[in-house]
Amino acid sequence: MRLYHGSNVVVERIALAKCHLFKDFGRGFYLTTLEEQARDMAVRTTQIAGVGVPVVMCYEFDETWLACLNYKKFGGVSDEWAEMVINNRNRKFADFAHPLSNHDNKYDVVSGPVANDNISRIFALYVQGIIRADQLKDELEHKKLNDQFSFHTDKALQFLTLLEIKHYG
Repeated sequence: MRLYHGSNVVVERIALAKCHLFKDFGRGFYLTTLEEQARDMAVRTTQIAGVGVPVVMCYEFDETWLACLNYKKFGGVSDEWAEMVINNRNRKFADFAHPLSNHDNKYDVVSGPVANDNISRIFALYVQGIIRADQLKDELEHKKLNDQFSFHTDKALQFLTLLEIKHYG
C-alpha cells in the first residue's frame, strides 16, 4: 500500500522523538492513503511554520507486516475510536496502560479516521459534559473523515520504504 506524509521539510530520516505529542493516536509518524490529504497537510504545516515549502513523501508499506506488529485498527467512527482520540489528546491523561491510550506507544501502528479541526469542537463539548457519548457518536457519524496511519515505534518504521518526494509551490 502507498502511504503519504505531508510536511514543510523533506523527512530524510524519521525521528519519533521529533514527532508531536498529544495527537489522535499518540506521538508518532502520521501518514494517509490519500495524497490530496497529505498535500493539504503540507500546505497547512508550511503556513503555520512560516518556513519551508509544501512537500509530500510517498512511502510503500507492505500490509502483511502488520501481523508481526502490535496493530490497532479503527474501521470507522466508534465510541472506542472517540475515547482513544480523547485520551491521547488529553495532556492530563495518566492511565497509560489503558488499552485506549497510546501515550506509552504500546501499539506499533494505529489506523483509523482523522479527528480533524471540524471534530475538535464536538470533542470539547463531550469532554465538558455538554453532550453525551451517544450524541458524540451521532455527530461524528455524519462527518466525512479522512484516514490516517500512525507509526509509533522504530520496529514499525523499518517497514516503510520511501518511494518519491514531491515539492509543491
